[in-house]
Amino acid sequence: MEYLMENEEEAFRLDIKTNSRVVEQQALWAGIKPGMHVADMCCGSGKVTSILHKLVQPGGVAIGFDGSEKRIEYAKERYNDKGITFRRRDIRKSLGGEEMFDFVWMRFALEYYLSSSFDIVKNVTKLIKPGGILCLVDLDHNCLSHFGISPRLERTIFAVIKYLEENADFDPYVGRKLYSFLYDLGYQDINMDVTAHHLIFGELNDIDAYNWTKKFEVISKKVNFNFEEYDGGYEEFLGEFNRFFIDPRRFTYTPVICCRGRKPVA
Repeated sequence: MEYLMENEEEAFRLDIKTNSRVVEQQALWAGIKPGMHVADMCCGSGKVTSILHKLVQPGGVAIGFDGSEKRIEYAKERYNDKGITFRRRDIRKSLGGEEMFDFVWMRFALEYYLSSSFDIVKNVTKLIKPGGILCLVDLDHNCLSHFGISPRLERTIFAVIKYLEENADFDPYVGRKLYSFLYDLGYQDINMDVTAHHLIFGELNDIDAYNWTKKFEVISKKVNFNFEEYDGGYEEFLGEFNRFFIDPRRFTYTPVICCRGRKPVA
């Protein structure tokens, strides 16, 4: 199944929405240190790989893996500094033959693999050295928490997300599952952190406006959802959502859950 957000501008969307300071804080919390050999799984635009690379200096190496040739090309063009490598790999398939890593990072990827998220984590685990760290970062209640929204708009958003669960392998609740993944795989020293990822109130900034509009635009073209409460279909729905979203009274948030653990030595 194709990545739900696949489109010509996806690398750019991932690039501009990534907050470097937040990534640094999450990685340091997880235990990244200078000299580590790091893998960034589903690296997207390569921006996060570049951030991780800086955190493991001096002496560290960072490799970004992604299933999209276009995003790998984008990453190589913009973030191919000395010590950074980008490789095309499908995380659902065997990753044998790759070197072993001290620190493996996977952020905002598992939400697109409802039916296989645990198997993906199990697969990625094979790349981690005994005693190495795995850090999973993902959202919970994704796109679903808004205040100031009309009842029909709220019902429709929930219905769209439910449709994506059933027809596009999307998991809006994967964040709450991360702890169980590491627990079931026998990881040690597991730790959790929960903060806000989307925290939108007051005047809407350009990055949030672009990110959310692009999400709806891309998804609407890929799914055959019937906007039955809107006589004007998707266009009427989108118009109402945009009016809600640009209203400075609006409040929108999504929790981000970070889970890190250490692979057993034996």
